Amino acid sequence: MAVDLNPMFRSLILSATQNRAVAGLVRKHGMRLGAARFVAGETLDEAVEVLRRLNQQGLYTNTTLLGEGVRDRDQARAVVEEYLEILDRIHAENLKTNIALKLTHLGLDLGEDFACDNLRVLLERARELGNFIRIDMEESARVDATLRIYRRLREQGFDNVGTVLQAYLYRSEEDLRSLLPLAPNLRLVKGAYLEPPSVAFPKKADVDRNYLRLAELSLTGPGYTAVATHDERIIDWVINFTEQKGIGRDRFEFQMLYGVRSDLQLDLARRGYKVLTATPFGKEWYFYLMRRLAERPANVLFILRNLFK
Repeated sequence: MAVDLNPMFRSLILSATQNRAVAGLVRKHGMRLGAARFVAGETLDEAVEVLRRLNQQGLYTNTTLLGEGVRDRDQARAVVEEYLEILDRIHAENLKTNIALKLTHLGLDLGEDFACDNLRVLLERARELGNFIRIDMEESARVDATLRIYRRLREQGFDNVGTVLQAYLYRSEEDLRSLLPLAPNLRLVKGAYLEPPSVAFPKKADVDRNYLRLAELSLTGPGYTAVATHDERIIDWVINFTEQKGIGRDRFEFQMLYGVRSDLQLDLARRGYKVLTATPFGKEWYFYLMRRLAERPANVLFILRNLFK
């Protein structure tokens, strides 16, 4: 019987993320070794150049100021100010770009009300500018708080906010069904955190099956679906399913990561599908990079090839 090495490989990389020696090495040399393939620079000016280029190629984009786990109120408020600057810059540059952010970057660990208030400030500015913000999903322990904040903001009249569901969590189908009355704007992902089998499917095949189940429910529901995957089998399934069901292309989009399967992104865009490239930037790129390495062995090989150049 063939052994699926992907879960073991993924666990190894994600566990190494917490190793101080590994963190120091990657932070020191990561950009030179190839992290820049996945991160659009460390400054907003650098990111804007990349976002503009992607837009010119026919791709939509979102951007994220990399960072998470803020436990200082002043630091969280500083992050809010940076995001206000990003929203203003997107508008000034006339970019087809929205925002994705983590609630722990806005101070979720300091309290739900605090993080919600910070996000409300950003949503108000985004609404003034005709823009949209997606709340990224973090570890399973933060799903309840994230969805509570999402619901609160929708109840307060913010329609320019969406969130994320992770297919590797057992609970996600129930969460999706509970959100459908809101006609939500949802991004579906497989999941990028190291979770125990008590809360997450340990086998890739089960995650893939659950992803298709979530996609079917979301696409036939009243909201908008962002299909975030590089898995061509899933992409082909979504294309066939939506064509068979008569679901318009204005009801969904494909989302992929900057630096991953650019050829596929451009091909789908040429075929008339909306494709959004997730294009993060910032100095706090370490954890983001390590999750990208954990997702695909090819990403590790890319870094290793650069090591010996």
